[in-house]
Amino acid sequence: MKPAIATDTVMPAEWHLHDRTWIAFPTPNDTFGAAGSDTLERARRAWTAVARTIARHEPVTVVAEPADAEAAHAALGEGITVVHAPLDDAWLRDSGPTFTHGPDGTLVAVDWVFNGWGAQEWAAWEKDQYVGRFVAGQAGAELRPSLLVNEGGGFHVDGEGTVLLTQTVQLDPGRNPGATKAEVEAEIHARLGTTKAIWLPRGLSRDYDEFGTRGHVDIVAAFAGPGTVLVHRQENPRHPDFEISREIRSVLENAVDAAGRRLHIVDVPAPTVLDAGDGFVDWSYINHYVANDAVILCAFDDANDAVAAGILANAYPGRTIELVDARDIFAFGGGIHCITQQQPSPRRTAMGAEDRR
Repeated sequence: MKPAIATDTVMPAEWHLHDRTWIAFPTPNDTFGAAGSDTLERARRAWTAVARTIARHEPVTVVAEPADAEAAHAALGEGITVVHAPLDDAWLRDSGPTFTHGPDGTLVAVDWVFNGWGAQEWAAWEKDQYVGRFVAGQAGAELRPSLLVNEGGGFHVDGEGTVLLTQTVQLDPGRNPGATKAEVEAEIHARLGTTKAIWLPRGLSRDYDEFGTRGHVDIVAAFAGPGTVLVHRQENPRHPDFEISREIRSVLENAVDAAGRRLHIVDVPAPTVLDAGDGFVDWSYINHYVANDAVILCAFDDANDAVAAGILANAYPGRTIELVDARDIFAFGGGIHCITQQQPSPRRTAMGAEDRR
């Protein structure tokens, strides 16, 4: 991996004012099923529910495969923009660009190398490797390519210089073979404007199954403000994530952020369900999405849905908590955060609204 070249871009925190949210429309593939299948229709209903919920709070643009354009327009209805581009899959957090601010506050899009979550045999990325530059062009953002194989679900920033990473993603031989922590940090800091990386050892156990991402951070820990981290907590010792969630918390307890602060850790209990019929679940409330004036929160028809909603209402005061059933999204391999990507407003037009917590 070549050394990073310092840049002058900064990724704002997710709670910074957005101009819009980007989502991709599920296309027929090995994940969602063939055209006309019940599984594909389930995926499209789930993705559409998220899009429509977000659209109550900010503009939404959905990228659809040209062959799926008619189905996308019919499903999404009025009020949501649909644009057309070739797609392999529909996890835009990972295949799409990461939006940052340039020194003058204008929009800059980081285009990471996307290779199907570490060139996994089941994944396809012949089309998705170009989605980042397509979305950047549609957004009118300056495009800045990176040589790092990376996905948007593999990091989380606080907007004040701190980034959360996992070793099993960033140092994955299928992504960045031979790369060191120092090399990865240098490139991450150069692109996101961060100065301090907090490395977690791994992600949730289910994420290492055949169709997992090998440890995305956005399902285990997320900043809810500078110095504040929401952390997945599995309460049942029968679940393999019981020990994993405690290991992750221990790392965060001993970490400091870019400002030298000890982190305020907020535990968010996992849903009470352990097995949905195909093994231990990876259901998590951490994989939520912060939109303008709202938090779009995964729901599982579980007793802890209300508990999580209360915790996130306290973490994001002034925002409406919108619960959206995410069981089908998780069944296909991700959550609400995984299918969304925020386009922050240019900083020059968002003065006074940059921290909307």
